[in-house]
Parts: sequence; C-alpha cells; structure tokens
Amino acid sequence: MRRTYGIAGVLISAVLALSACGGGGSGNAGNPLDTSSAAPSGSASGGAADAGKAVIGSFDFDESVLLASIYAQALESKGVQVEEKPRIGSREAVYDQVKSGGLTIVPEYNGNLLAFIDLKATAATTDEVNAALKEKLPAELEVLDSSPAEDKDSLSVTKDFQAKQSVTTMEDLGKVSKTLVVGGPPEFKKRWEARFKEVYGIEFKEWKPTGPTTADALKDGTIQVGNVFTTDPKMTANNLVPLQDTKNVFPAQNVTPLLFKAGASDTIRTTLNSVSAKLTTDSLLQMMQQISVNKDEPATVAKEWLTTNGLG
Repeated sequence: MRRTYGIAGVLISAVLALSACGGGGSGNAGNPLDTSSAAPSGSASGGAADAGKAVIGSFDFDESVLLASIYAQALESKGVQVEEKPRIGSREAVYDQVKSGGLTIVPEYNGNLLAFIDLKATAATTDEVNAALKEKLPAELEVLDSSPAEDKDSLSVTKDFQAKQSVTTMEDLGKVSKTLVVGGPPEFKKRWEARFKEVYGIEFKEWKPTGPTTADALKDGTIQVGNVFTTDPKMTANNLVPLQDTKNVFPAQNVTPLLFKAGASDTIRTTLNSVSAKLTTDSLLQMMQQISVNKDEPATVAKEWLTTNGLG
C-alpha cells in the first residue's frame, strides 16, 4: 500500500524537470531520468577511484530522500564519488533507471519491490521475501542486506483503546472487531477485507476511507482501528500502537539497498551493508519525526544519524 503514482504522471514530471533544469551536471541538475550521462562505473583504479562512483536515486517522498542521503553520505566518507538524484518519482521510473544503469543505488522496501516484479508473490517474512527477490530479480540487479528497519502497513489503535480492550495482536482484534470502525486508504477494504477475515477472523462494523487523515481519525475517535504506516511520525504524536501481525498478513517491508550490479564496487557493498546493520524502525521513526515535526532537512538528519552510529 506504499505510495504509488501513475506512470503517465511520472513521465510528465520528468519532461517538465528536463525543460526547467536545462543541461546535465551533478546534484539535482538535469533530467533525473536521463540514462545517457549518468551511467555509473566502479572500474577505475587508484586512490578514491578504487571506491567507485555511485548515482543514488530516491522515490518522491521524504523517507526515501532521507535514506538516499544516508547512503550518499556514508559512501562519501569511504571515498566513493556520489551524485544524488532525489525525488525521481514512482517505482516504475526508478526501477527502470537502476536496471539500465542510470542509477547505481536506490533505497527500496523489499516486500513492495517483490510485489512489483512478481504480482503473484506470496512471501511474507523477511527471509522469504529476500529469497524470492534473489530468484526473481533480473541479472543486472542485486539487493544487499536488509535492515531491521521496516515501514510497513499496520492495523493500529490508540494506547488508551489497547489498554481498555486488552488488544495487542490482530488475533485479539478478531474477537472484538465486529463492533469497531476501521479507517485507511480508499483501496484498503478491497485489498484486505477478505484476507483479514480468512487469517484472523476480523470483520469490522464499518470501513471508512480516511486516507492521509487516518492517524488523526484514530486520535479523535472517528475510527477505532486504522491502517497507519509504522514509521509515520503521528504514531508517536497521537499515542498510537501497531497491533502485532503474528501470522504475517502484511509482508515484510525492510529497507533494502537495490543496486545496479555492474556499477557497484566492493566498497559500496560493504558500506551499505554496514548502514543496514545499524538502521532500525525506531531510529527511522525518530528521524522522520525530526523531518516532519521539526522541519529539519533530510541531509542534516542523515548526517547526525551517521555520526551517532560511527558511520560518517
């Protein structure tokens, strides 16, 4: 259910970006979808060149920009020459750019990536999803180690509701769900109603299309259960808690580097795996709070996290 955008909209945005920015160059200059001048290479020799070069892209939302900045700054500290291309757009555009070599790296979510390349995928756990990815990805691409950090769907409730109803898991929710109102994106009911009933016996009294206001609707009592992403800063601000999905209805969504294999040096692989080892859901949530609530710049938040974790 993670942010998706129409391909046509992405292509229009890309054309506008090209006409507005003019020629090529580094940073945000030029067309982020151009493959002619951005093809990475890790084959040069001597000094910093041994570490390679990397063009790092991100999806068009703050968390992806933050993760790309973490990757970029960590790699720069190891001598990798980095170019960032933030907010390219949807997975359709970003994936094709990594596959063609126009991008070297993009921070991905393993479950959504698998669903994108295999519509019939049924893998649920982190290990299952990653095993399926390694089997299904084309030869040009590879995924590195997944981080423990996840930004995934959840059924969440307020802490007060949890205490009063003694509900900590989705299985517990199934025992009281017929009296409750649930909220989420407009497509939430169509995607999940049958699955919730099949696995947990969950049947809600009413489904409301609350969209981006879901966390606020939980807080004001308009709904009792809501589909909120686990790193949404409003989880903490609104005293919300995700119910445990003990049977993995929602597939794993671990933050995982996706690489153009031929453009990645050993330094790139080692450095990004070190980042993944330290990145947790809690730390990602805290960083997103700094960006969403404190209005800190993603690059500043990324640098602080890297320094704290001895990675930058």
